[in-house]
Amino acid sequence: MRLNNARVISFSGIDGAGKSTQIEAVQCYFRELGLRFSVYTFWDDVVVFSRFRERVSLKAFRGEKGVGSPDQPISRRDKNVTSWYVTVVRLLLYLMDACSLRAAVSRCCNADVDFILFDRYIYDELANLPLNHWLLLLYVRLLLMVAPRPDLAFVVDADPETAHARKPEYPLEFVRKNRAAYIAISRLVQGMTVLEPFPIEETTAKINESITRKFLQTDVGAAGLPSHCRASARQSKMSSS
Repeated sequence: MRLNNARVISFSGIDGAGKSTQIEAVQCYFRELGLRFSVYTFWDDVVVFSRFRERVSLKAFRGEKGVGSPDQPISRRDKNVTSWYVTVVRLLLYLMDACSLRAAVSRCCNADVDFILFDRYIYDELANLPLNHWLLLLYVRLLLMVAPRPDLAFVVDADPETAHARKPEYPLEFVRKNRAAYIAISRLVQGMTVLEPFPIEETTAKINESITRKFLQTDVGAAGLPSHCRASARQSKMSSS
């Protein structure tokens, strides 16, 4: 089974929402269907000067490095720093990242794969901005015109308290504001799907059903799928209904 050209699927959401879990589940689903895919991590594969920015952030804001866990919580200070001069720097860097993303998507869509999965996207950077200011909201709208729109964009939503307990890295109040920013951005991006904080299996079924309905049946027709692919597609639909 092969598609005519690579399709881009992005996953966004607050830390601890379960994006990595769902991306792994999608990879398993593609393997079952015999589809080829590549996974891109926004920070490692797209962000401009990512290592330099990380070093400067650690030195300037004196936060901790790493990934927090319930047993070993950490205190990070980077995207939750919202002083005006930091925001101005971010506006320039995010524009550079949007241009870099445009180039990256152009390259990867010509790759010999069926799907490109993005672990985070430009939306995850924009969610760090204080969107209650009209000038920043205008900036976000303009940047969304620069950045390429994925063929399918997911926001993995989560209860802020639950996500914070899973990944205790930022103050809970920031996690709440960050979550609200994702919801606001989802209203600006046409076709973006917000996945409600259901159990993991239900969310996985919803994602698989969305992918099947949008890409597989549209491109090759349900009858044209191999038998094991049709069975997987039917199972995905039954699980999500």
